[in-house]
Amino acid sequence: MNRTLAAAALALSTLALSACAGFTPLYGRPGVGVGLSSIETVAAQGRGGYLLREQLDDALAHRQGSPAAYKLMLSVNENRFARGVRLDNTANRYELRMTVNWRLLDAKTGVEAHKGVTEVSVTYDSADQPYAAIAAQNDGQERAAAEVARKIQLDLATWLASRKPA
Repeated sequence: MNRTLAAAALALSTLALSACAGFTPLYGRPGVGVGLSSIETVAAQGRGGYLLREQLDDALAHRQGSPAAYKLMLSVNENRFARGVRLDNTANRYELRMTVNWRLLDAKTGVEAHKGVTEVSVTYDSADQPYAAIAAQNDGQERAAAEVARKIQLDLATWLASRKPA
């Protein structure tokens, strides 16, 4: 009985793995990992730009000592909207919308290689205590920057994977 179950499990796992034939992971393509790490991020103005640059440097695994093949130029626009209202007509919940226009430039020639616009919305509560309200707003900015960085990283990885090798 146990041998029959083991044989059936082995047969099912073999069948499941055969369905993955032809599957190539995005980061498994030649040049994607190396291409991402050769992108230098240029910080935009303000706290949002700084947080986004930090997140992108981590996500792209840029090596500070090595020469960059590309420069990623960022333009960050943040808008905050009151969404929840208390009985005294003060906001208790906010939406932070971060819109990033970005351009990937060839580091040697300055020619634009790729560009895009990435937008993210996050919400956060606003507490009555001033410090808690500031901490909540900062946390919202950090979450928005992390999400924008993830989307830009995926866009750049897809673009690098679809390029023809030189």
